[in-house]
Amino acid sequence: MNMRKMSGVLLVSLALTSACDAADKNAEKSMQEAPVKPAVVSKTAIASGAMIHDAEFYVLQAQNGEKWALEDSELDKKLAELKKKYGQPPNIIHIMWDDTAFGDVGIPAVQKIRGFETPNINKMAEEGILFTRMYTEVGCTPSRAAVVTGRLAIRSGMYNIGMLLESHGMSGKEVTMAEVLSKAGYATAFHGKWHLGDIEESYPHNQGFDEAFFTGYNQILSLNTVVAEQANASIGLHESMLPKDPYKLDDTFITKDWVQIAEGTKGGETRQWRDNTHDTYEAIDPEAQKRTLEFIERNARAGKPFYIANWPMMSTFLPARPKDCSVSRSMLMDGLQCNVDVFIGKVMDKLKELGIAENTLLIAMADNGPMAHNAPAGTGFAETIFRGGKGDFLEGGVRVPAQAWWPGVIGEGQIVGDMIHEVDLFTTFARLAGAMDSIPGDRVIDGIDQTALLMKGDSHSRRDYTFTYAGPQLGAIVKGNYKRHMISPDPVGEASGIPAAFYFLPSDPREKMPVLTQLIHLKRPFNRMKLRHDLWKKKYPDSHEVYGIPWTGVVNASDEIKALAKPKIDASKLPFDPLEYIEHLDQLPFDPAMDPDIGS
Repeated sequence: MNMRKMSGVLLVSLALTSACDAADKNAEKSMQEAPVKPAVVSKTAIASGAMIHDAEFYVLQAQNGEKWALEDSELDKKLAELKKKYGQPPNIIHIMWDDTAFGDVGIPAVQKIRGFETPNINKMAEEGILFTRMYTEVGCTPSRAAVVTGRLAIRSGMYNIGMLLESHGMSGKEVTMAEVLSKAGYATAFHGKWHLGDIEESYPHNQGFDEAFFTGYNQILSLNTVVAEQANASIGLHESMLPKDPYKLDDTFITKDWVQIAEGTKGGETRQWRDNTHDTYEAIDPEAQKRTLEFIERNARAGKPFYIANWPMMSTFLPARPKDCSVSRSMLMDGLQCNVDVFIGKVMDKLKELGIAENTLLIAMADNGPMAHNAPAGTGFAETIFRGGKGDFLEGGVRVPAQAWWPGVIGEGQIVGDMIHEVDLFTTFARLAGAMDSIPGDRVIDGIDQTALLMKGDSHSRRDYTFTYAGPQLGAIVKGNYKRHMISPDPVGEASGIPAAFYFLPSDPREKMPVLTQLIHLKRPFNRMKLRHDLWKKKYPDSHEVYGIPWTGVVNASDEIKALAKPKIDASKLPFDPLEYIEHLDQLPFDPAMDPDIGS
């Protein structure tokens, strides 16, 4: 880690120990008296402009900072040698697909059971790192927001998973990886499933990318098609092909049009690419992959370092593809074996062909766990070793397959047991690019520099904790091998202050056996972590997603898209503004008492 950037060390643990006890709802009666304010043993202000981490990181840094500083000196020397050898900092490629359980890729034995194979992704693991504790957010939109900002989605307000004409998106005030790397001279591109909003402010080329080819939504776009309506895979969206409803009174209720896929350049136009048919949907990944390979070659030949995120659609929810790919004949496995894996093989071959493989970091991973609940038929999503899936704060929802490949820099055949979180990619990529000084110092950056883990291997992570949110609610905290469900499986015990909500993950990876007496000693440590986290959030408050008219600024937009900004209904006949609701979308509720046993 760049220790100059991280110069402010807060010994928060010591300062807040007594405060945590005082804040415990179930403290002893003596605590009802005016609590004694704890003495601050030591407190060092964060230097102006320095990167701000979550409070928990400073507890680790206070104990390991000297060792990390020595490591950083070695790493800086190594990175300088690489830059001198290749004449530029390393290229960075991040490929992230959807909804895959840990073990489904990278572990051939699991694939043998599941009826498919991914030889190229497995080769990445064989020739590089197979992560066993890569954590993510619980769903598509929050996961993508976390990667591009280096911040938990709760901090940017991007925990709402956007659907058709959601009228929301990531704020332009967020600083993205593309913006950070652009300042270091990188060419940047985004190709594939963006899913971070459908308003102009949130388009990727308005968030720092030089070029973008992107969807505003997820794979349900494949069901928003005429052929899906014909197959009853979608119901009622395409009214023009349905019998006229004699009882219909409201012609504004059903969505009329949207943008399936768009393209744009930084400072340039935004255009819809093709139409909203299923044929166009099926053309998204081939086009995105073609553009990615061209971008790699163009910048390699120009001698310009590049960062590219290719996040594929992977498959379609409409069972229309041939069944001659995988033995499993399912959407997930066919998409991985005959689409994503083939593309990753092409990327690896292209890097070798251009002679830049040894100066390129390739990360390939899933964005969250499998769609274990309410998945369309024939998709093939399933839990493996961990319980839960997409939307859950259980390990199965947020612990995903991930590989790192960088020939000559990352040692071969590593199975890494360290904890890493997808937000760490933001800070790590910035470190590799020499762009740490471009990371903003006015907000919490959850990402931790994991350059040492990549270059030195197992046991060199600088993280031993995660905070997992379910929507806006803190669902669980992990510290090392221990986990505490904050949305408790034992509400009665929780109310009494003695919940059976603690887990020892090595012996209970499926989180089926909550423990009380053997792990109740962790009550105070986890309370301390939560309070540190919450107090830091008060000092550096969360931001919010933004709302607006969807798909403005699209130069070739249809009349129906243009009409979204001016509803056809005569506003003079209404006692309210028909677009006023957009300003209040953030008031829609999330259930704070959601069931953590989903997926059992």
